[in-house]
Amino acid sequence: MALDVLAVAPLYQDPDINRVRLIAQTTKKSTTPPKPLPPTKTKLTTIETKRIMSVLDETIHKVEWVTLLSYMASSSKNSEGMLGEDIMKAVREHEDLCQILLDRINYLQEEERQLQEEEEFEDEPWFRDRVLSIKVQKSHLPPLMQQIKGSTKNIVRFLLSNPRAASLLQVQTPGRSAEAQSFIDRLVELRGFLFEKLLTSPMEARDKTQFLQDITRRNQRNQEIIDTLENELAVCVRNRDAEDEYEELDVIHKEEKLQLEELKRRHDVLVEEFSQIRAEQEINAKKRLEAEQEMVRMVRAATLIQALWRGYLVRSMLRSKKKKRSKSKVKGKGKGKGKK
Repeated sequence: MALDVLAVAPLYQDPDINRVRLIAQTTKKSTTPPKPLPPTKTKLTTIETKRIMSVLDETIHKVEWVTLLSYMASSSKNSEGMLGEDIMKAVREHEDLCQILLDRINYLQEEERQLQEEEEFEDEPWFRDRVLSIKVQKSHLPPLMQQIKGSTKNIVRFLLSNPRAASLLQVQTPGRSAEAQSFIDRLVELRGFLFEKLLTSPMEARDKTQFLQDITRRNQRNQEIIDTLENELAVCVRNRDAEDEYEELDVIHKEEKLQLEELKRRHDVLVEEFSQIRAEQEINAKKRLEAEQEMVRMVRAATLIQALWRGYLVRSMLRSKKKKRSKSKVKGKGKGKGKK
């Protein structure tokens, strides 16, 4: 029964106890099936279906009571006058059991954490003794949880025997935790699905199945058509883009062609100017070469003239000296003859 599962300590909504994860958590993501066609009937007609819904409704009511135990314990002074001494006594006993369970679990978690930090001493005798002690203490938890389940059932029995107290407790929904309220909402949603399922006859179920299959096939065909159209659209868009692109390239080509012609014209002008400059440079170089050659000839001529002039001067000097010597000799001979 769902009540047996809900009787454990985590549904006792003290904030510390909620941290103890003694049962598996439900997944947050739920798949929402497509809504079938509405059933033709609006009321349950068979005894079996009514009993099934009665059991589920009773379970939801009990879950609503159990998830308010924390509120009953935290406001015991106000709740005692509203619910009665017997119920509050059972609630306090339940609270004590839950606190004991919480303390033991916290202690065991701390012991395991310390053992993990001291794993290097796992071969030591004292380490094995502590591991054994933790195992023994863990073995005491299931009986304690059974006691908590029993106390929860005892409180539920008190509430069933006291409809007034149950009604007064039912209106205290603000005291329920968000997690517990979410669990109840899921149960109510399950009740709606189950109620709709029980209202549906086998023939209607077949019709709904066929209807869903037809819808699925139709959706598949529509999706195939959509995919085909999207592919064709993508091809058209690519072709169109290739044609926007062609026109742009053609415009760019024409602009570049005009620019090329302008550059050619400028190039021709520059080539002509360069040819003129080159011709002028060749003429100037030729004139410069001729001038240099003329200068070389003039230098050579001047050098030759100077050499000839110097030779002439030297010869003239030599002749004059020679004449002077000959004259002196002639005079010497004349004087010698006279003395004789």
